[in-house]
Amino acid sequence: MLVTVIAIILALGVASRVLADRLRIPSVLFLIFAGIAIGPEVLGIVSSETFGGGLSAMVGVSVAIILFEGGYHLHLEKLRESPTALTRLITVGALLTWLGTAGAVVVFLETSLEVGLLVGALLIATGPTVIGPILQVVTVRDHVASVLEGEGVINDVTAAILVVVVFEVLIAGDGGLTHLVADFAWRLGIGLGVGAAVAAAVWLLLTRGYSRPCAAPLHARLIVLAGIVVAYGGAEFLASETGIAAAAMAGFALGNVDLPYHEEVIDFLDDVSVVVLSFVFVALAALIDFQDIMALGLAGIAIVVAITMVLRPAVIYLSTTGARFTRNERLFLSAVGPRGIIPASVATLFAVELQALGRPQEAQLLAGTVFLIIFATVVLQAGLARQIANVLEVSPMRTIIVGGGRVGLSLAERLEQDGENVLLVDANPDAVEKARKRGLRALEGDGTDAAVLEQAGVDDAKTVIATTPDDDVNLLVCQLAQTTFDVETVASRVNQPENVDAFEALDVHAIDLSMATAWSLENVLERPSLSAWMNELGRTGDVQEIEVTASDLVGKTIADVNAEIPDGCIVGLLTHRDGTTEVPTGDHRLRDGDRVTFLGETDAVEQAVKRFHPHD
Repeated sequence: MLVTVIAIILALGVASRVLADRLRIPSVLFLIFAGIAIGPEVLGIVSSETFGGGLSAMVGVSVAIILFEGGYHLHLEKLRESPTALTRLITVGALLTWLGTAGAVVVFLETSLEVGLLVGALLIATGPTVIGPILQVVTVRDHVASVLEGEGVINDVTAAILVVVVFEVLIAGDGGLTHLVADFAWRLGIGLGVGAAVAAAVWLLLTRGYSRPCAAPLHARLIVLAGIVVAYGGAEFLASETGIAAAAMAGFALGNVDLPYHEEVIDFLDDVSVVVLSFVFVALAALIDFQDIMALGLAGIAIVVAITMVLRPAVIYLSTTGARFTRNERLFLSAVGPRGIIPASVATLFAVELQALGRPQEAQLLAGTVFLIIFATVVLQAGLARQIANVLEVSPMRTIIVGGGRVGLSLAERLEQDGENVLLVDANPDAVEKARKRGLRALEGDGTDAAVLEQAGVDDAKTVIATTPDDDVNLLVCQLAQTTFDVETVASRVNQPENVDAFEALDVHAIDLSMATAWSLENVLERPSLSAWMNELGRTGDVQEIEVTASDLVGKTIADVNAEIPDGCIVGLLTHRDGTTEVPTGDHRLRDGDRVTFLGETDAVEQAVKRFHPHD
């Protein structure tokens, strides 16, 4: 019977993922409804007795794998996108979330402060189990994604350890604040230490181990999987609920070193995570007891409002003050903070512990409150994340490139480096796989098919570029983009010079491949320094054209605003609203609607763009 139940759960999990990808809705929404459907409230296929005493161990290892993957993708470069906001969010923000949630629980549910602090500790966590699926369907700028991902991984670890410390020190024990802080630091240190040690061992095995070349990728996957289990189990052996920290630390450490078979490991982790996420979310959703939730009454609704509409916005506002977030990006972060697996799995455990201590009412309150918050935030925040992003316009408009050959792939990588939201479309599965291995988003399908372009999000695209080696295909793609979907900018590679007129007749930006090659070769011969610098665009140098939206700069001369332009960057061109373009002198005044072209060092250009075009 158990095997049948697990098979049903996995089948529902995979079906939820496929449906979510097709509808562009985070998969956790379908997973939680699938779990409720097979739970005791509906079909009764799964209950708390189904797994016996093994559910805790299965959930623990599954969460360890998910957090390892989350840590593996959490690169230092990504964290540097907005270090101030993230640091505040995982320190002061976590503290305010803990104490604020505890206060709301105590006030509205009239329970003890100890239970309020226990519930608050649980609800610090968002987690990669809910953030990951959201970011798969909602594209946001890197600094927004880094905050969400960093908060998810780090606060999951904080919540998992803090809730154990609160229970053992304040509820089951008689310790005070000093004991609580010391116990938290001790457990966190064990988890991080074990995780770092396991990561070092895995790295040594993969870099200095011996393996036949044909079997090496398989061995790498097995060694990484073993490392996750050893990190989790080893830390749990030393102190309970430290395995989560160990797994996250091991993943973070390995993700930030030069690990052999990196792409194979990523593919493996992605596949395994889909399976375990499906299992864990469906299994735990099946254990939701709606009687516990209904027993909260209006007080439960008040807590949901307090946490999602008061506390979360306040924490985000404090964390992002002075950082480079627009008003709409702050609103998006405030509106998207769903709770995931950690609160669900640990709440079940401590509800049982409270019952064992003879406190059944508090056990019911704990389980009901936590599952209510999870259910409400997954349905309203995760489920509507794409719609929220669209309303707030926090997603950079998409650039669709049809053709995943050398030209399309190189162009996609350059545009990604410039911060564009790029999707590559190609009918060749090998080309799609190659693009994904390079970290690009790619869709397998025929770019001349309107349904495929719709699936790629052409309705929200600002640019469509055809880069295939077949001019007939490119022309058809451009016709669809122009006439059917009314895309703002359409460009195409033209392989045969005699076909340029056909593209320009459609008002398509046509790039004659032979002329572009001749121009590049001429630059190499006549302007070698410029040619070398242009080839380095996106690495050491950059050119960016933006509209001046900083109202305090309008009306000032170029000479006046020179102090606002970082060293290593100059204003190369000034384009007026009427379309005229000129090389500006110091006397030129910036006018509303002007477009400025900066060129110089990459970092300096980026700073200048943010100053002249802050997006507010």
